[in-house]
Amino acid sequence: MRHRHFFFLFIFVSAVFLHGKTWVVKTPTLAQIITAAEPFDTIIVDGGIHRNTPYEIRKPLVLIGENGPVLDGGGKTEILIVHHDSVVIRDLTFQNAGISFVDDNAALRIEKASHIRVENNRFKDNFFAVYLAQAAQCTIRNNHITASNIRETNSGNGIHLWYCEDILIEGNQVSGQRDGIYFEFVMNGRIRNNLSENNLRYGLHFMFSDTCEYTENTFRNNGAGVAVMYTEAVKMHRNLFVDNWGSASYGLLLKEIRDSEITHNIFRGNSVGIYTESSNRVMVSQNDFLENGWGVKIQSSSLENVFTANNFIGNSFDIATAGRQNHSRFDGNYWDKYTGYDLDRDGVGDVAFRPVRLFAYIVQQNPPALILMRSLFVDLLDRAERLLPVITPPTLQDNRPLMERVNPL
Repeated sequence: MRHRHFFFLFIFVSAVFLHGKTWVVKTPTLAQIITAAEPFDTIIVDGGIHRNTPYEIRKPLVLIGENGPVLDGGGKTEILIVHHDSVVIRDLTFQNAGISFVDDNAALRIEKASHIRVENNRFKDNFFAVYLAQAAQCTIRNNHITASNIRETNSGNGIHLWYCEDILIEGNQVSGQRDGIYFEFVMNGRIRNNLSENNLRYGLHFMFSDTCEYTENTFRNNGAGVAVMYTEAVKMHRNLFVDNWGSASYGLLLKEIRDSEITHNIFRGNSVGIYTESSNRVMVSQNDFLENGWGVKIQSSSLENVFTANNFIGNSFDIATAGRQNHSRFDGNYWDKYTGYDLDRDGVGDVAFRPVRLFAYIVQQNPPALILMRSLFVDLLDRAERLLPVITPPTLQDNRPLMERVNPL
């Protein structure tokens, strides 16, 4: 391998198999060492830049970096491909996996393998960073993934899962990719405590992935927020959706999902907090909708959803719908625009609240009308709609509006 300085690769044979034996190898290629190693050996990569990619692992190994080693794809190839179970990859830098419009080139590809741990690595300017295909019982933890792409067509996803099961994605930072995290045909996936920001399309993209959960993640300033599609039994708890702003952006898109939970999240500064279409039996409870363009846009194709104990504060429009039909229920939420009274002092308003404004409907049909937002004309429209509802679905009202803000956490 060509590089400026000599370096050492130390092979430590697992103490489970050969007690205390150490191999010291001077300046070999990493590929030669991977081939020569026995199952369950540990390979320590001590510094240097390694360009003879792609490397392939076909046995259980531990691959650890020391002193900042870099595996470089040269903008042409994949970098490391894992074909076998029980592999650990830690403290390495992967960079410049090549762009391909035919193959999904990845810095690290895990193919038909299980019990893989990928921890504390750095991924810089790769097409795809970490790609799992038909993998199971793997952990992707505390990795730092960055890219400087400016077009979706030239970028892949940060952490990409396809046909996987029992995967933990935890403590990673992802930015500058097409989608920060992507799930397709995944069962029992867990996405926990990650930061996904400044990605070109979605911070998180879920498709056909049942019984998954994501908790305590931050999705910030992505092209179109988070999308969850064609899925059931998803749990979304204690996440932060913030500053996903643009003409076609939102904090969270729900499309054809069923029997799911969205609780204890914060939606702040998004064009739309939640947009829901053809989604049924979703419980939306104890969330904060703060300073969004629209708090919730709910289509009449969505059935039997329940919004309860949420806070709607500082949104330009709290709720919007496309027509006169509503098949979801709003009950016991806090609305900062509620002007009713509570004579019996039970904490619940005595007059129902209608959260849909006539002006919101007008803006959906004619976006330039937004320039009239603060005008007296709009105030008159709102007052007229409250007295004689024309657009607001008669079933879209909160009969038990709360007088005080809910503590969502």
